[in-house]
This record gives sequence, structure tokens and C-alpha cells, in this order.
Amino acid sequence: MSGIIHPPTTGPMEPKVPESKAVAEKFDYLDLPCPCPIPYEEIHREALMSLKPELFEGMRFDFTKGLNPNFALSHSVIMGPTEIPSPWSETIKIPTANYELCANFIDPKLMLAGRIMTDRWLNARVKYDLTDNLILKANAQLTTEPHMIHGMATFDYKGSDCRAQFQLGNGALFGARYIQSVTPHLSLGGEVSWAGQHRKSGVGYAARYNTDKMVATGQVASTGMVALSYVQKVSEKVFLATNFMYNYLSREVTSSVGYDWILRQCRLRGKIDSNGCTSAFLEERLNMGLKLILSGEVRFHHVQGLLSFLFFHKDVDFSFVSVHFLS
Repeated sequence: MSGIIHPPTTGPMEPKVPESKAVAEKFDYLDLPCPCPIPYEEIHREALMSLKPELFEGMRFDFTKGLNPNFALSHSVIMGPTEIPSPWSETIKIPTANYELCANFIDPKLMLAGRIMTDRWLNARVKYDLTDNLILKANAQLTTEPHMIHGMATFDYKGSDCRAQFQLGNGALFGARYIQSVTPHLSLGGEVSWAGQHRKSGVGYAARYNTDKMVATGQVASTGMVALSYVQKVSEKVFLATNFMYNYLSREVTSSVGYDWILRQCRLRGKIDSNGCTSAFLEERLNMGLKLILSGEVRFHHVQGLLSFLFFHKDVDFSFVSVHFLS
């Protein structure tokens, strides 16, 4: 019959694979671009932000005046206790009072900072961008006391997926650090150091794993230090953090748990550690250019506490202790 259309003489029809599935089967996760990791010395920065806020004790008055867009001077008066080394576990504090004069110069490629104090200490810092990927950092501490002069120069190289540092200091001090992004979420690094004056060397290793919801870090060094930290992002404004530190030479163990709560006009941080120390740090924005900082610390083992607060207004801030008890 001439009106009948016959089907084409081909083989059996193959099932059609969805295009998205075919692309997923050919996707190689190893080809994902790895981001540049954070510096080796800052791998615990999220945990330190929550667990080690800048608690203060005493009185401080700061005044900063910008002379031009690149240069500024600041004056500081500090009165409060200073911790000194002690052979016992007790912390020894002596009352001190100092005046500081600071000068800062900031340029897109150059930063200079200097600070001189009445206790005959001079601190200076330099940061210069040699290229887009190579930065030179230098700092020095000068004083009239013998054997207390220190200087350090650091070359910091930043690659697309790695960072490298080389340090050179007085006393025949050499150091090198390197950290590499192995995957988009995992970074591995290491460091070596040599102090020629004391004939001591050190080696350390570190790992960091981070996602959008958590950050886990681990670090071990030949000095006996083992440090672990973990930060969990509960929401956009709430973070929980914990860390564990162990020294396998002295057999000392410490751990702490803390939080970081960011609100619309304030930020609250606090922690409690295995030594019986509880602390809290509140930073609240009262008005445009006016900020209140309140910090408190209680050590249950020795039944002592400290409560301090600070007001900050644009270029001037003032802080003093309101409560300090000991029994």
C-alpha cells in the first residue's frame, strides 16, 4: 500500500541520558581551583577571636590626631598592673604608669609605625609591598637595657594557592614557613626555625579544614605543643568555638569553650576554660562614633575577679577598672 509509512531500519533506541547527569559524571573535583590560604601564623584566628578577646585592666586614655590623609599622631596614657615572670603558677602584677607617643604613616604600598614610651622602649614597624605578591615586613625593639634589643625582617610571598615566609632576626635567628591549599577546603603547612645564639632548632606542622559552616585546625611542634581548635557557625551571627592545648613535654593540658554573638549594635564574646577562669567581653555601639567596651574575668580557683569598662569616641577612648575583688 502506497499510503503506509514504514519505520526507519535502525538499531534499538538507546535511553537518553539527562544532560546534567552526563556533565556530573565527567566532572573532576581535583580540577577545582584552590584558594590562597591564610598565613601560617593565623590558622587559629577564628578560634582566637572568640576565645581570647582583648581583656584589659587599669586605665588608658588615647588621643589620635590625623595631620593629613597619610600621617597621624597619637598620645596614650596607661596606668595599670603589669605581669612579670614568676616561677610559680600565681601571676605576679606590679603597678605601672607609662606615656606613649605614636606616629603612623600609611601609603598604598608603604606603612611606617613608631612608638616610644617613657620606660625607654622604642618600637618600630615597616611594611612595604615590593611587588603584588611579595611583601617585606620589619620590626625592631630598642631599649637601653642590655641584651634586650630585637630585630626581625620577614619576606612574605603570596601565590594563587600557597603562602611562603622567610624570617631573619638578630641572634642568628632564621625561620621559614609554608602553607599550601591541597583542596578547596584543606590546607597543609609546616615551619622550621633555628636560633643560632642558643643553638636550638624547631619544626612544626599544621592543618586547616574550613567550610561555610565550620573551621577545624590542628598544629604540632617539636617544642612539645599540640593545639587543636574547632569553630562552628550556628548562624550568621552566632559562633561556637573550642580549643585543646597539650604539651607532651611538661604534661600540661588546657581546654576552653567559648562563643561569639554578633548583634545589630553590639558584639558579645565569652569563654570558660579548664583552669576555672570565666571571662566575657562586650562591645556596644551607643551612637555614631561612640562605643562602650565592657570586660570581666573571674577565676574560681583563687576566687578573684575583675570588671572593667571602656568608652571610645572617634579618636579618643578612655578605660578604667570599676570592680576588682580578691579573697
